[in-house]
Amino acid sequence: MKSSWVRYQLIMLIFVVSAVVYIDRSNISIAGIYLAADYKIDKIQLGWVFSAFLIGYAVFQIPAGWVVGKLGPRKTLALGLIWWSVLSVVTALVPPDMSNALWVLIAVRFILGMGEAVAYPSSNQFIAAWFPTQERGKANGFVFGGVGFGSGTAPPLVAYIVYTYGWHEVFYFSAAIGLVICAIWYRFARDTPQEHSRVSPEELAHIKAGLPLKVEGPIAAVPWGRIFGSLDVWMVTLAYIAFGYVAFIFHTWFFIYLKDGRGLDLKSSALLGSLPFIAMTVCCLLGGALSDWLVKKKGQYFGRSLFGAFTLFLAAAFLIVGSQAKDPIVAVLVLAGGVGALYLGQATYWAVAADFGGPYTGVISGLVNMGGQIAGAVTATATPWFASKYGWETAFYVAAGISFVCAFFWFFVNPDRRLVRNEEMVAAE
Repeated sequence: MKSSWVRYQLIMLIFVVSAVVYIDRSNISIAGIYLAADYKIDKIQLGWVFSAFLIGYAVFQIPAGWVVGKLGPRKTLALGLIWWSVLSVVTALVPPDMSNALWVLIAVRFILGMGEAVAYPSSNQFIAAWFPTQERGKANGFVFGGVGFGSGTAPPLVAYIVYTYGWHEVFYFSAAIGLVICAIWYRFARDTPQEHSRVSPEELAHIKAGLPLKVEGPIAAVPWGRIFGSLDVWMVTLAYIAFGYVAFIFHTWFFIYLKDGRGLDLKSSALLGSLPFIAMTVCCLLGGALSDWLVKKKGQYFGRSLFGAFTLFLAAAFLIVGSQAKDPIVAVLVLAGGVGALYLGQATYWAVAADFGGPYTGVISGLVNMGGQIAGAVTATATPWFASKYGWETAFYVAAGISFVCAFFWFFVNPDRRLVRNEEMVAAE
């Protein structure tokens, strides 16, 4: 009997879910100029709207990880898709002329962020159950390749919808896509390979042979003390702060940077604004495979920790050079290289969390991602402040400095350590 490849079919479905998540995120940054005009708010206040989403997203990362441990990734991700689809519609329905409209909009985006918090703890909990350790870089490469694909698709798509129908329709479109993908995910996904009827005995044996920790169903209790007392968890989280800070400059402000900082029109901004996200997609897929290859050839520390540090150093260099470029096209190409370098290492953070956490992967992933999202929330407000006070070059210099400093935290991460041993799980629960 031939081995099945159900795990890769499902990870491609999560690729699509991830793309939907980032279309939902990117739509407001691209439509933000028109939304701000209707609500009569300035760029700093628009930054508050961006930050509200990220704060809600960050604050609920750990609770989201706990929920996915209890409900499993299938139900949790389906509920999340429904949640953020509904809130996308609500975003478009807030009347600009109502009393305190800005604060209502901020509240809506905060609640939307709460719902989207389940996305990546769910995906990494899925990977912890479905993928052997030697394939987790590639698996996370697909998950976060969806980030670049969704974000890269968003600028021309959203620009077309805004031009043709108006900015409100962007959010209705995002909601419709989310609900369709929700139905497909719930129909085909299962929490563990043992539950899926199409998984062959050969595929199941292959998966089980490569699991550092067993993941077989809902968790009864979480060893919070071990998680919060782990040097590895905190070092990965601190490194991920740099990732979040740099990434969200591109997710929240890059489109506006091209328009205001480089003087490009909406059409040109939409086209050039897609290049960093194409780089994200390609480099995320490449980086995941490369990290797995380095693990096989050089070991976990080289393939995860040293490789992760290298990507942050490389991203810092690109950001400095790109921000100084005089020609807008050269600047976009070099800055796209910077975010591409950043995303080369994306899979490493999540692969380490899955290997270390096993059945508690959702919680650990939530903690790591919380660090990145808090940094992203700071980016959303700090970037326009730096840009208005000191120029866009300074905003990118700050991002490069954070990336350079946080790279050193990777040196303290031992990716061979585990939160618990398999024989301890019953006692830990």
